[in-house]
Amino acid sequence: MENTFIDALVRACSCRQQTRTKPTRSLSNFQTFTYHRPRRRNIQSCAKQATNAVDSRLYMQPQSTSSSVSKNEYMQLLDYYREPQDTTGPFASNRPPPTSSVFVHEEQRKELGDSLSHSSGESGEVLGLDCIEPKTLEPDTRTNDKSESELCPPRNTPESTSLEDYRDNFVEANLLESDPTSEYPRFHEEDKARAIDRFLHLLEDRTSSHGQIYEAYCQLPSPGIRYMAVDSRRILFQRLSVIENKSKQAMLRYLRLVDDMKEASIPLSLSEWNTAIAYAGRCFVHVDALQVETALRIWKEMEQEAGIRSGLVTFNILFDIAAKAGKYVLAEMILKEMNERRLHYSRFSHTGFIYFHGLKGDGAGVRKAYRDLVEAGQIVDTVVMNCVIASLIRAGELPAAEQVYERMKRHFRVKTGGFASNRDWRYSRDLGRILDRASRELRQQPKRLQRLQSQQCLAPDMRTFSILIDYHVHFTGELRRITFLLAEMQDFKIPIQGRIFIKIFRGFARHGGVKYTSWTTQRLEAVWTSLLGALDAQDEGIQLMKWMVVWVVRAFARCCGRARALQIWEEIRDRWRVVEDDEKEVVEHLLRDILHEIQTDDDC
Repeated sequence: MENTFIDALVRACSCRQQTRTKPTRSLSNFQTFTYHRPRRRNIQSCAKQATNAVDSRLYMQPQSTSSSVSKNEYMQLLDYYREPQDTTGPFASNRPPPTSSVFVHEEQRKELGDSLSHSSGESGEVLGLDCIEPKTLEPDTRTNDKSESELCPPRNTPESTSLEDYRDNFVEANLLESDPTSEYPRFHEEDKARAIDRFLHLLEDRTSSHGQIYEAYCQLPSPGIRYMAVDSRRILFQRLSVIENKSKQAMLRYLRLVDDMKEASIPLSLSEWNTAIAYAGRCFVHVDALQVETALRIWKEMEQEAGIRSGLVTFNILFDIAAKAGKYVLAEMILKEMNERRLHYSRFSHTGFIYFHGLKGDGAGVRKAYRDLVEAGQIVDTVVMNCVIASLIRAGELPAAEQVYERMKRHFRVKTGGFASNRDWRYSRDLGRILDRASRELRQQPKRLQRLQSQQCLAPDMRTFSILIDYHVHFTGELRRITFLLAEMQDFKIPIQGRIFIKIFRGFARHGGVKYTSWTTQRLEAVWTSLLGALDAQDEGIQLMKWMVVWVVRAFARCCGRARALQIWEEIRDRWRVVEDDEKEVVEHLLRDILHEIQTDDDC
């Protein structure tokens, strides 16, 4: 009778009507059900049991491998609800998951319509957390996120192009002298030649940073674009468009080049317009109405004034910006415009639809969008599954996201075996474009497409663990679960990066400093010691950055008090090598506010 009652509860919790629309703290009690759990367990025996279970379940050599993976097997990575089929519209067979009806005032629809109408024609041991008792997990239990670099427009100029042939053309292209009435000082010929030579040298050097290139560009007579050959301009735009994380400073640099192109009456290409739209709408972590308005204004200028018709990449970028800003009606209108222009969805379009439904809290829509991606012949890899996991978590379905994560591990062990190679963001960016092009070109060759699909890896990567750890840091505060994920990172041979340290310190700042918490002062000191060791060893991907410094000091202020936080701050100042000019000022401003609040609380 007891087992029957528990089974009924499990079925009721998986009912569609019981799904929450937003993640809440009620999910923090997610754990395995054991009918006879002992009251006390030895820490060493638990750690040994968990290690043996992981080794035997995942990381031994696979007993059998398969050279082909069917479409149904990828479908079964998710559980589905029974949903009505969308049979309306001229593109019903090729349209994304239907969105739920949203009531919008007539004024809002008119305002949005005006904007669109113009364009219709490493491990827990490394972090010092190994002292935490691991929790035995239920077998079936969250990166381009689709990473933000996935929707960046493709570039026609290869990165390996040499600039030696352009050096003479660069000088020959200088047909216009500096305006005598300009506010900028006139350049002597020697100074001009020296500035041009330095700029071309940095542009040719693949190791030069965006800041160095832009600084050298600013030394040219204004506008510097006039003094550049066509190929040099394209390479400059291409270099400044390839970036891991868009920022305000990177956006200002790129838009300055766009303004110079307009001033010199030199037309921009479609890909350069697309990058400008992406920078304007996604340069901040949180997208708001201002970024949406700026992106739409650039889009309108591109189509109406420049006379360049938008492509699929343009609408993918606009759809992504509107969705992340919470402008769901605008996103639907952009989607409608895509259908009216008869644009065929790409890999990035389908992953965008998955993420869109996750932002809306629609778990069923996430499942249907994923199913449509598979049925459209798109290739499934870790990036797609990371998007599914992140979307399910945003929809409030943590157990479903954990289940997808477990199925990814099992699929990787059975179908592939071994370990996944560590890929940086550039590799993932290029691979995504290759897979998108292959799915289009091999659509009429299913055997070759199936063989290419079978070669893809579904092993969890850094992005997968980052998504799951971030959720537990923000909502559940389960340090045991975070420690288990860190141990699995070590099993998958994934080195820990600075972003993981930031999330751990943020967890101490959110959940430490109270009685009976797992986020204790001793564990915080252990994590800090591990970070110092990684910095001294100069491990790749680990360095003192703005937000790492902020959360380290906040964590020590919360758990250890203001005196210890000041000691940590002095130690950081001796080690920190600031990259950006205003980075240290921003950090000092944030920390002054924090320390002032702590001092006020102590005085009270």
